[in-house]
Amino acid sequence: MGGQRINNPLGVMQGRLLPKYNGGYQAHPIGHWQEEFQLAVDLGLDCIEFILGYNDFKNNPLMTTYGRQHIRSVSKQTGVRVLSVCADYFMEAPLHADNEQTVLQSVDVLVKLIKVAVELKIKDIVIPCVDGSSLQNERLQDRFKETLNTIVPEAERYKVNLSLETDLNPSQFENLLTVLDSPHVTVNYDIGNSAALGYDYTDELRAYGERISDIHIKDRKLGSDSVILGSGNADIPGFIEYLSHFNYQGPFIMQSYRDDEGISVFKHQLDWLKQNVPSIWPAV
Repeated sequence: MGGQRINNPLGVMQGRLLPKYNGGYQAHPIGHWQEEFQLAVDLGLDCIEFILGYNDFKNNPLMTTYGRQHIRSVSKQTGVRVLSVCADYFMEAPLHADNEQTVLQSVDVLVKLIKVAVELKIKDIVIPCVDGSSLQNERLQDRFKETLNTIVPEAERYKVNLSLETDLNPSQFENLLTVLDSPHVTVNYDIGNSAALGYDYTDELRAYGERISDIHIKDRKLGSDSVILGSGNADIPGFIEYLSHFNYQGPFIMQSYRDDEGISVFKHQLDWLKQNVPSIWPAV
């Protein structure tokens, strides 16, 4: 992967090209999400990873028939695909919550999202298990496994990946994947989060590199927040080079640092990526 062009799609996390929405840097921009598709075209990007948040999730176009028709129409017009959904909904309503009603509602949302994914030809549903939804102890891990195992048959039936993003160390995450034991329970790998946690990407890839189906590109400093690409502890070129030993077929999604306006700082980081990791930039 170091010198040759990678054929994987290169995309952006929804909202990164637009001004922040309702004070949030990571949110679905209800009402003007479609504007980002043309901006993605102008930047030469292949895809957008949609966000399904907790607040106003019923108004998300993913959740309505008209909304999904609109997504298909805009995607067809621009050529920018939606290959994955970052289901931040489950950060506020974890599948391993103590409240049984919360879990039941979250299961319903995930099952519906699987069917939505089939309709829109979405391959991956990213389930974040970090921050407030972290699997920080064995009790929560057991609860998560129990709940997810009730949904896995649906994912397998429709061939949709449930792509887990966790802060578990490589050994713990590998054990979780072994117990869940499904080709459609996969890994969302976040380069920046790994760097912030102090994990070695070679250990992580050796543990579950073949099960990664979605990759988020960002940079972070050890134990701290996101920073502009190239200014943190993430060795992005080294990671991409080492990834060449594995059969990674999914997209690279830029979930990089952003400011209030979005697109200017994104363009700066896209230029950094072109210069430092030219293999993931589309060949001219």
